[in-house]
Amino acid sequence: MIARIVILLVLVLLLPQLYFDRRKLRRRKTWQRVVRWLPTIAMMVLTVLLAMSRDFMPHEMTVMNIYLMLLGLVFAPKALYVLCSQVGRIVRKIRHSRYNWGNLVGFFLAFFVIFVVLYGSFVGVRRLNVNRMEIGLKNLPEAFDGYKIVVFSDAHVGSFTGWRKSLLQRDIDSINAQQPDAIFFVGDLQNQRPSELYPVQEILRSLKAKDGIFSVLGNHDYSDYIDDDPAIKIANEREMISRQRQFGWKLLLNEHSVIEKQGAKLVVAGVENDQSRKENKKRNDLEKALEGVRDDDCIILLQHEPGAWEQTGWIRPEVQLTLSGHTHGGQVSLFGLRATQLVKKEDYGLYREGDRQLYVTCGIGGLVPFRFGVSPEIAVITLKVKR
Repeated sequence: MIARIVILLVLVLLLPQLYFDRRKLRRRKTWQRVVRWLPTIAMMVLTVLLAMSRDFMPHEMTVMNIYLMLLGLVFAPKALYVLCSQVGRIVRKIRHSRYNWGNLVGFFLAFFVIFVVLYGSFVGVRRLNVNRMEIGLKNLPEAFDGYKIVVFSDAHVGSFTGWRKSLLQRDIDSINAQQPDAIFFVGDLQNQRPSELYPVQEILRSLKAKDGIFSVLGNHDYSDYIDDDPAIKIANEREMISRQRQFGWKLLLNEHSVIEKQGAKLVVAGVENDQSRKENKKRNDLEKALEGVRDDDCIILLQHEPGAWEQTGWIRPEVQLTLSGHTHGGQVSLFGLRATQLVKKEDYGLYREGDRQLYVTCGIGGLVPFRFGVSPEIAVITLKVKR
């Protein structure tokens, strides 16, 4: 993660300190200037060390959380202030003004960033949105009219450490409180390794629904984010599959299950994640997942990445409802704008195309435990016969 943007991070740390050293500290004694440089140097060293990690993120999340907190509370606001100040200097010279308004703008923006970081880290993550909706399906049997399902995604339980563990307990309790007929989990249970599940396995095992818990794997549930021996990576993936089934979940790996009620049936299909991050290896197989399913059956598809929804429409257009996650809703929303909207056509919410529908949930967690304007969510969907 850090390795991808290490040059940008070094510039964010280095350039503001050079600015302050040149404009604010040049008249100070040498030892005073050295002392002022020490935090920046220490942060740069930590940045390089984190970038050298073999895995996508360090196994110990505490170090990463402290690093990101320091970056958000100290170094990012300082960099933003310097940027605004420099732009203000240019504007002052162009307009021959006496005052650099960039300093004032940078001051307020820096404090806004600090507010966002504190709120998102300690308040936003504590909020839980129980999003209730009705969705009509054309092929839904009358017996399933009013059938209640709960959808959740992107638990990333490795980030629910310390005081955040109680938030995961709250989320699972909230799901059970809905008394759903079925629960659908649409991927990303871990960050990198199945060992993250050990401290919270009893919480996950406590999920209950009349017709069971159905799940699929997300991109983080494979071993794409660790650099280890192939045998260990294979063992990790097998353990992830085994753990979910030990919890009593029906993990669907390019396969389907049938829920029966009063002689009618509802098909729940699940496909593996679209492809490997490091290899051009296609994992999902929708045709295999729907083998033996009739075109007039009512099909709900669990598919971690919403970007594969269009491909689903080409292969099996009779799939009327697809449930996905993956995007986290961007985790940050300002004035209704989310960064994921720039890279994903379907990033959060309900989408329709004829009789086909897609719901993308923003999930309950994230690799980085942070939420601002996009609260953690469980979606409570009541299925209705579309008349």
